[in-house]
Amino acid sequence: MLFTEKPILTILYQDDYIVAVDKPAGLFVHRSYMDKDEIYFALQLVRDQVGQYVYPLHRLDRPTSGVLLFGLNEEVARLMGQAFMDKKIQKTYFALTRGHLLGSDEIDYPLKEKLDKLGDKNVSLDKAPQEAVTQYESLLTASLPIKVGKFDSVRYSLIKLLPATGRRHQIRRHLAHLRHPIIGDINYGDNKQNPFFIEHFGFKRLMLLAQKVEFIHPITKIKVSIEAEFDEQWLQVFDELAWDVKQVN
Repeated sequence: MLFTEKPILTILYQDDYIVAVDKPAGLFVHRSYMDKDEIYFALQLVRDQVGQYVYPLHRLDRPTSGVLLFGLNEEVARLMGQAFMDKKIQKTYFALTRGHLLGSDEIDYPLKEKLDKLGDKNVSLDKAPQEAVTQYESLLTASLPIKVGKFDSVRYSLIKLLPATGRRHQIRRHLAHLRHPIIGDINYGDNKQNPFFIEHFGFKRLMLLAQKVEFIHPITKIKVSIEAEFDEQWLQVFDELAWDVKQVN
């Protein structure tokens, strides 16, 4: 997905130290070796909108949408970076998955580090799998009476996820491990369900939303909770599946 016009990002939170935006699906956080055809990046867009240099405090995969934090000075970036390392920042995600994943549980499944071909070319390929833990809760399920592949219906689940660790592609890989991959995931997803979703719903994207970030402000020491709304494409899915967004919390 390429942005042909310069996006204007929704600012969800801003003070003298931190700014948070709602990153749309398909937007890179910053330049990457994979971005040769891309001209817009969240880092530059936020810098232009707030009129000063900003420091990315964490990352979201290009296809993931939702809350993205930036620091407005080096000291705040350092303090927030330490808070992330110390697991003092709580992130909440929502995912649309294949099949009916029911109940709630903890996924404790170590992951081999995902390496960039260029950026991580000097990193050992023999590194042991890293601890990776994700809490999940099934909120809603639905079925469409349409045959896809060997199945007579299409089943979906809305899953709430709280990652306790921050491994690359952790949520995507953990849900694929449970055999309930995220819809629209081209790396770990279902090669029959993904094309059906594009044809049926009329758009192509990863159905993963970084919906909330909560932390103690590094300067004011006040608890901060920042939330992103479900966008129009998510709401289209809710409508089609007869789900009420008010049921989600």
